[in-house]
Amino acid sequence: MDNTTIMMMMWTAIIVVLIFDFTNGFHDASNITGTIIASRAMTPIQAAILTGVFHFIGPLLGGTAVANTIGKFVKIDDLNANMSLMILLCGIFGSIFWNMFTWWFGLPSSSSHALVGGVAGAVLFAAGANHVMWGWEDLIMKGKMSGVMKVVLSLFVSPILGFWLAWIFQKIVRRLVANAKPRVDGFFKYSQWVSAAALSFSHGTNDAQKSMGIISLALLLGGSIDKFYVPTWVIWICAALITAGNMFGGWRIVRTVGFGIFRVRPIHSFNAQLTAAAVIFGAASMGAPVSTTHVASSSIMGVGTAEQPRAVKWRKGKEIFATWVLTIPGSGLVGGLTYLLADMLTGVSGIR
Repeated sequence: MDNTTIMMMMWTAIIVVLIFDFTNGFHDASNITGTIIASRAMTPIQAAILTGVFHFIGPLLGGTAVANTIGKFVKIDDLNANMSLMILLCGIFGSIFWNMFTWWFGLPSSSSHALVGGVAGAVLFAAGANHVMWGWEDLIMKGKMSGVMKVVLSLFVSPILGFWLAWIFQKIVRRLVANAKPRVDGFFKYSQWVSAAALSFSHGTNDAQKSMGIISLALLLGGSIDKFYVPTWVIWICAALITAGNMFGGWRIVRTVGFGIFRVRPIHSFNAQLTAAAVIFGAASMGAPVSTTHVASSSIMGVGTAEQPRAVKWRKGKEIFATWVLTIPGSGLVGGLTYLLADMLTGVSGIR
């Protein structure tokens, strides 16, 4: 396989990842703007501008710990370059397909789940389970989390943590303002400018790094870098694309997050945003990729349960949970089948 073809494959993979990065921002914008708009703290335009600015700053200042986790949960650098880059392409296609599929139906699914599922599915179909870094050995021998175990555990534990922390926070804040005058609502309304900025920053920090990790892996497979690290230009372009996606916004999902789970008022929106921001940023600091979608949604449910459990629309919560469970296998199946189709058309697995 000549170097020109490998370079073309590498840059095609990078472009596809950047498309995913845009759809990530587009799909997940609703997680931040939904409650702001529902509580009437901001207009849609104001929400888009504020969250866009902090989405851009987050990846620039948030480090690359999550990117390192995502870039190393599969081991395909021992395959031929053409095959390994095709695996990435098909995996990212699976995640983009799932993002757009769930956006169409207004379901707040996880772009993180979709990315992990799509790439892992393509690897499993193409090269087998031994090319996925499961993380069992590190856990048993070294007592630390790594690979798929770290990714999946982070994705599944974080919404539970978001729910209960939001429940506790809502109870505490409600007690503190129990005897306050009605104008306290104004405080919570304007405080959302801070909490929304914090949530946008944490989302940009965590989610843009997932694309950074896959792009850096593509650069390594294509021979453009000698070891895995995230180049500065990758950080900037991923920050720009996720911000652009955020500015367009997934308004179908805004209705689900902002109005479909619980009727939020300023106090609820503030508490849910601050809780979600703390969970997401804390995870990013530890290199744990989490789903902003599910942390934000579970935080709203936690606040709603603390306030008035019967007012929470549990049917919508069940839909979100079902999407949560199905995203990794669903995007993985699409990624895997896409690879089989690509292999049938190009014979890429037989190229050495």
